[in-house]
Amino acid sequence: MSSMRRQLLGWAALPVLGYAGVVVWLFSKQRDLIYLPEGTRTDVPQTDFTLARGDVQLHGWVLHPQGSRPVIYFGGNAEGIQHRREMLDRLLPGRPVYLVSYRGYGASGGEPSETALLGDALALFDEVRSRHPNEPIAVIGSSLGSGVASYVASQRPVSQLVLIAPFDSLAAVAQVHYPVLPVRWILRDRFDSIDRLRGYEGEVMIVRASLDTIVPPANTNRLIAALGKPPKVVDLPQAGHNTISGDPVFEQALADFLR
Repeated sequence: MSSMRRQLLGWAALPVLGYAGVVVWLFSKQRDLIYLPEGTRTDVPQTDFTLARGDVQLHGWVLHPQGSRPVIYFGGNAEGIQHRREMLDRLLPGRPVYLVSYRGYGASGGEPSETALLGDALALFDEVRSRHPNEPIAVIGSSLGSGVASYVASQRPVSQLVLIAPFDSLAAVAQVHYPVLPVRWILRDRFDSIDRLRGYEGEVMIVRASLDTIVPPANTNRLIAALGKPPKVVDLPQAGHNTISGDPVFEQALADFLR
């Protein structure tokens, strides 16, 4: 082989090697890219609820713990869930509302992963059920939390399920954002809601924001189409991913559905 030909082959291999390097980097750093807890940090003394999970302590808040018909809220990525207390207290007056930060978020210890978050979510549901025996438990999940809430609904008797900006699966959404990379094949934390909710027969309300660029409406639509029981769908034509909670249509729909 001539020196020129070897040089040309070497140059031709550079894009392939570069692409492979990006894929390897993405695989190794994927959880740093998925989970964004930095802006949620708070101190333990500012919380009023603790759930022990082995050697990890999860911290959060509970509204009206002596009330009836509890609600569990699973927040979105990078969301300080303490900021949801005022809205939920106003819309669900007197009802117990449990908001617990994911591990690695807020004041909670540990490191986030899908397996850990889903196990923590079931433990929280069981704790709420032990505190409110024989009462229906509603679950709200927003964005990333919709994947957590969907899993809980597939494993526990959730009476009502509210999914805010939900996705079919995290892998499918990630593929939209990284179309030239094999995200579907390398993603470990997949949050496959479309598969987990196929058999769910409880009441479901889905909030869909038309201007959402984080969870594209097409991914929400695929989840809606896969549900065995048609959900109540609330469309917010002027809302984006981060402006849903400020839409008065959303607040009224949430209050009416959970009333």
